[in-house]
Amino acid sequence: MSFRFLNKACIIKDREKDIASDGSASKRWNLCTIDQVEELKAIIKIIPIWSSSIMVSVSSSQSSYHLLQAQTMDRHITSNFEIPAGSFGVFIMLAVFITAGVYDRIFLPLASKIRGKQVTISAKKRIGIGIFFSILDLLVSAIVETIRRKKAIQEGYIDNPKAVINMSAMWLIPHNILCGMSEAFIAIGQSEFYYSQFPSSMSSIAASLFTLGSAFGNLLASLIVSIVDDITSRGGKESWVSDNVNKGRYDKYYWLLTIMSILNIMYYLICSWIYGPSDVKAASEKEERLTIRANRVHHEKEAS
Repeated sequence: MSFRFLNKACIIKDREKDIASDGSASKRWNLCTIDQVEELKAIIKIIPIWSSSIMVSVSSSQSSYHLLQAQTMDRHITSNFEIPAGSFGVFIMLAVFITAGVYDRIFLPLASKIRGKQVTISAKKRIGIGIFFSILDLLVSAIVETIRRKKAIQEGYIDNPKAVINMSAMWLIPHNILCGMSEAFIAIGQSEFYYSQFPSSMSSIAASLFTLGSAFGNLLASLIVSIVDDITSRGGKESWVSDNVNKGRYDKYYWLLTIMSILNIMYYLICSWIYGPSDVKAASEKEERLTIRANRVHHEKEAS
């Protein structure tokens, strides 16, 4: 979409009323510069793709529930060493660093050597890969929680959420790895995408969009938990997100998030298709078209 209707905001209708003596707009709310209009277009166009990352932030903000799971599982690596329940997040950070390093230093050079030419993955594809890994993360979390809860009930700990069941906490590591891989692809892909699609004057906005998406994701996660808790606890039933992790149904909660994430990736694919090309060449061509348009409007103003 070109949003051509916004061009009306920079059209001079009455030079005497719209232009001040110093050449600036007499009323900035009535007359905008071409750069301002194009920057607004860029933001509006980017919002659908940006919004698709919010659901990824929802899936990565479930660390408190994984902490409850880890507390009920055997965290011993050896008989003398036990991983603290709150330290499993380290595996997420390790996965982020390893994924970024392997992708940039091993995968791309190796793929380029095999194909005999430079191989790159577009920013939009990286974002899509990150969303896909977030779906796998939630899927694995749902399966692991189903197994963990079943074992807790079989061992008679349904009323004792602090009891340690006969199940290794290493089952949680695949979730951490997938979560880290998702964050690596999403963070790098989004940053590259925003910087390549925004003009240089909007670099600060490009840098803050990923953080803004994470903030919205945390808010949405809290809203989802509140809604799930309210609906599932009606009639005196045990809430899916109960403090008692054995009585609660965190497995169903993860399945719900998985379904929402599948819908989200479908939404992303549609938004990506509507957005069109976003590689460096397309961005440079777009900038060139904007320059030509700006010069044309400038000449039209001079002629009038």
